[in-house]
Amino acid sequence: MRPIVRFVLLAVVFLLCWVTSAAAARLHLIGNFDQPIFVTSDPANPDSLYIVERDGRVVRFENGTASVFADLTGLVACCEGERGLLSIALAPDFETSARFFAAYTGKPDAGGAEGDVHVDAFAAGGGGLVREPLFSIEHSAHANHNGGQLEFGPDGYLYASVGDGGGGGDPFESGQDPSSRLGKILRVEPRAGAEPGIWSYGLRNPWRFSFDRASGAMVVADVGQGAREEVDVAASPGPGLVGGQGINYGWNCREGFIAYSEPGASCSGATGFTDPVFDYPHADPENGSAHGCAITGGYVVRDPSVTDLYGRYVYADFCVGAIRSMLLPGVAGGLASGDRYEGLDVSGPTSFGEDSCGRVYVASSNGGVYRFEGETPAVCFPPQSAVQAAVASAKRKHLRVLLGIRRNRLERRLKLAFTVRVLPCAGEAGTRVQLKRGGRRVAAKRINQRCAAHFRLRITHRSTFRAVLPEAGYRSQARTIALAKPRP
Repeated sequence: MRPIVRFVLLAVVFLLCWVTSAAAARLHLIGNFDQPIFVTSDPANPDSLYIVERDGRVVRFENGTASVFADLTGLVACCEGERGLLSIALAPDFETSARFFAAYTGKPDAGGAEGDVHVDAFAAGGGGLVREPLFSIEHSAHANHNGGQLEFGPDGYLYASVGDGGGGGDPFESGQDPSSRLGKILRVEPRAGAEPGIWSYGLRNPWRFSFDRASGAMVVADVGQGAREEVDVAASPGPGLVGGQGINYGWNCREGFIAYSEPGASCSGATGFTDPVFDYPHADPENGSAHGCAITGGYVVRDPSVTDLYGRYVYADFCVGAIRSMLLPGVAGGLASGDRYEGLDVSGPTSFGEDSCGRVYVASSNGGVYRFEGETPAVCFPPQSAVQAAVASAKRKHLRVLLGIRRNRLERRLKLAFTVRVLPCAGEAGTRVQLKRGGRRVAAKRINQRCAAHFRLRITHRSTFRAVLPEAGYRSQARTIALAKPRP
């Protein structure tokens, strides 16, 4: 090979490796905590993080300072098996109500037997916490398969996951029992005394589920028995709506895509199961594919600053620790695609989390909490108070349309990531927004439940952009992007 050709090939390889490395996501250590089990944030302030510690404490972490926000150790039974404080969800009006919801396995002081699953509301005030029990589920026989994820859906209801009651192989046959709340996704109106309804069933241990903040899809990661781990998806039928009502995911008749080896009596002749969109084996296929023993479900990344992961569902396995991602199917259905290892590892990943800016986190059993970051940090728009949002929503003349633009500096032909955000958010989800260049429409989308829409566009010359809400006649300020002159 001629020297000049060899030099050019080596230069190209080096450049490709450098670009890939620069574009890849990285993990930034936020802090170390005691058995962190979940991460979320103030709905109005994404920089105010709330770290759930398994033994019953919730830690507020802001500006590098940690303080105990809530101490539920007097109610929480921890830490036999998988018991403990499982997750929390802050009320959408948390800024004014100081109300949050907690899922945990309880001591007898919480009511019921040791290990029963409780979902309670708490109001924080000057006199301490005021508890408002919502519901509890008998779960004293076994210390595993508690489920425990809480998430507000795009419809405003609170959703909760509950495991099948523990043991192995679903000894109570809860998954297929329509009269049991075990092995289910539940939906409840977030007020005291409200009875939860069964939303979907046939689940073994749905430890973590999430909603795609762009599409509204519900994504459930169900921990398997001895053979397969699975990811289930219920697409949203429309803005502000949650899919998956009445879906049977098949446990304990099915495990992933295959028939379970020891199905219960209720499986005889049963049909109508909804298959997962992805599953993986426990045995290592030794080809770089996913494997492990217990899936830790994550989120569809909608942080535009993490370009390499944007639009991909991130997840991990507790026993392996490799961070992986995939592309989930849309409304038309089908299977997930493009599963890959992201070159990132976390020891014993217990949970993922997402803040109100859309940034994604992962917690480790070694105590670390990490945030996914790209080359350029995410830009979070300043929050408005709930009172301001309500007033401004009633008077749409105060509506603001903001256009944020991020460029990839590695390319001469700029590839731009646009984030359009409508403030205040109340009542604006589903509104169609247009992106215009030089007065002409180049793209249109409906804003998601966080009142944001994301676009990606490549430009080759100086361009002026503006975001427009055509139905209401509101528009953002114009933003002009000029291409830098190429280096000689």
